[in-house]
Amino acid sequence: MTGTRQLHIGLSLTPTWLKGENAAPGDPGKGGDPVAFHLDLARAAERAKLDFVFKPDALLLYPPRAAVPRALAGLDPTILLSAIARGTERIGLVTTISTSFNAPYVAARQIQSLQWVSDGRAGVNVVTSIEGAENFGEAGMPPPDIRYRKAAEFTDVLRALWRSYPEAALDGAAMCSPIDHKGEFFSVRGPLNVPGHAAGPPALFQAGASETGRDFAAAIADATFAAAPDMEAGVALRTDLRRRAGRHGRNPDDVRVLPGLHFFLAETREDAWEMHRRAHAHLTDQQRRACVMSVLGLDLGSLAPDARVTPDMLPSRDRPVRSRTHADLLRRFIETHAPSVADLLTRPEVVGSAHWVCVGTVEDVASDIERWFQAGAMDGFIALPGGSANSLRLFLDVLVPVLAERGLFRRKYQGSTLRDHLGLA
Repeated sequence: MTGTRQLHIGLSLTPTWLKGENAAPGDPGKGGDPVAFHLDLARAAERAKLDFVFKPDALLLYPPRAAVPRALAGLDPTILLSAIARGTERIGLVTTISTSFNAPYVAARQIQSLQWVSDGRAGVNVVTSIEGAENFGEAGMPPPDIRYRKAAEFTDVLRALWRSYPEAALDGAAMCSPIDHKGEFFSVRGPLNVPGHAAGPPALFQAGASETGRDFAAAIADATFAAAPDMEAGVALRTDLRRRAGRHGRNPDDVRVLPGLHFFLAETREDAWEMHRRAHAHLTDQQRRACVMSVLGLDLGSLAPDARVTPDMLPSRDRPVRSRTHADLLRRFIETHAPSVADLLTRPEVVGSAHWVCVGTVEDVASDIERWFQAGAMDGFIALPGGSANSLRLFLDVLVPVLAERGLFRRKYQGSTLRDHLGLA
């Protein structure tokens, strides 16, 4: 038991389970309605009393996805969640905005509009993006320090615009005020043309876990989407974020650490592991070795599967990499364990995206969640169902009630807004 402290749980609206089975009935890849598809997922999550659904985003088309229309990854998340808002009542709706490729006034207006459309259930995942510059007239992505300086200024402007037209101005109890912002990246006069909502400002989420990303999250985020492939990494990350929040003058409890949980649930462990195998069967040994090169800059060459990968083999930390977060996680694993090549090629950072992976029965996964929670490795998680649609069903209909029976999660909503669900003032 954990006393009054309970999990915060969100559901990613990216259909990750499609890798483990053929398209299911109602899947937009079979001619279904993509909005209805996502609305059905959100309603199922609401029946399970989850805190929110979350729509990640990318501002480019990955070539392998062009032939897989069922995922429809390119739907604008804020527009999609606005449609979902009218078909749901309580569940939070977290969109994604890139600070590298958007104007803060437009973003502030869109998200505050979602707050009104959803009656107080909006949140926004603020990301700096690691690719997509070619679609916005840029030769390449700026280095992380510049991207995060821009993100910090963007977020300051976003919040200032939300304050510039307070709800009280609607009945004459307050005034709208320009923000007159002139900074390194943005010049915005304001005020915003959408008033504040009685529920308060939309909740802020952040997903970076690099050194710069952690400091940004600790300064601004109500919740951070953490990359934590194992419990040790989760404890270290949460401890660090809480310490950094204190340095920024915040209460450490104000930053909720929510790792992604990529799970493969089945009635038996054997079936769950078979789903996990199917979901990654498309990745050849050569592709996995290429991914290690992409993530870490480490060329495994023709090393045998039983050869050890030792810390002295690691390239310089200064080497440019696609994602500093994933590189740091994989580097830490090698420094701590000196794994075999075979073990390294099964790591989440290599075959997935550095998320915590659970494979097994409902009781197996529920116990793993409880163990992480009690160890202080997280405040909740973002559910990433894997393997099959049945894995998702078992999670929502069986596993979440098991967590409630253990006192780890709510049995019913206590409020109607996202800030209520997250325990925000």
